[in-house]
Amino acid sequence: MSGKKYKDSLKKFDRNMLHEPNDALTLVKQMSSAKFDEAVDISVCLGVDPRKADQMVRGTVALPSGTGGDVKVAVFAQGDAAAEASEAGADVVGAQDLAERIEGGFTDFDIAIATPDMMPIVGKLGRVLGPRGLMPNPKSGTVTMDIAKAVSEFKGGKVEYRTDKFGNVQLAIGKVSFEGADLLANFEAVMDEITRAKPASSKGRYLKKITVSSTMGPGVKLDPSSFS
Repeated sequence: MSGKKYKDSLKKFDRNMLHEPNDALTLVKQMSSAKFDEAVDISVCLGVDPRKADQMVRGTVALPSGTGGDVKVAVFAQGDAAAEASEAGADVVGAQDLAERIEGGFTDFDIAIATPDMMPIVGKLGRVLGPRGLMPNPKSGTVTMDIAKAVSEFKGGKVEYRTDKFGNVQLAIGKVSFEGADLLANFEAVMDEITRAKPASSKGRYLKKITVSSTMGPGVKLDPSSFS
């Protein structure tokens, strides 16, 4: 974005300065100028090689202040598990019928959860779900028999994260309308989790670059050394 509001935001701070978390989040809130409630995003560049299986960083983290949005959950299940998913608030529940909808282009959901017995069906959707980061995985708690718990947690503020092909982790930690303390609590939860998830095979500096921004705003840099 290179509009007037964006350029005005750039004049309000030093883009090269490394900020403390609370100051950075305050700046992000102050520079938000869109007419909608922008998301607050965090981007962390990690010193890992995601092409190596033992350096892929992925998992889930519970945001104590929630996401500020309505998380749409799709569940692959049948029988009692399907009923439990519906009762827990899943937005769409199905088995082969859901797989066929997705093959037909349906991807209006943020998280996909599956019971283990559904994975032969779900596995065939890899080319659709994989690139969108929606493929259920045991490591992220999205392949489980405790469907009701998983649905409730993801609806309540649990989010999934993973490194992209460049070694970056990017996710939303709330909205600009959040109180500063609530954004800070979510930020700290994410950083604690990413730091904890450092692969044993990762050598050198792990946290290379940390930036926070609103959806339409410029990135504000933080000091990675303060988290290592």
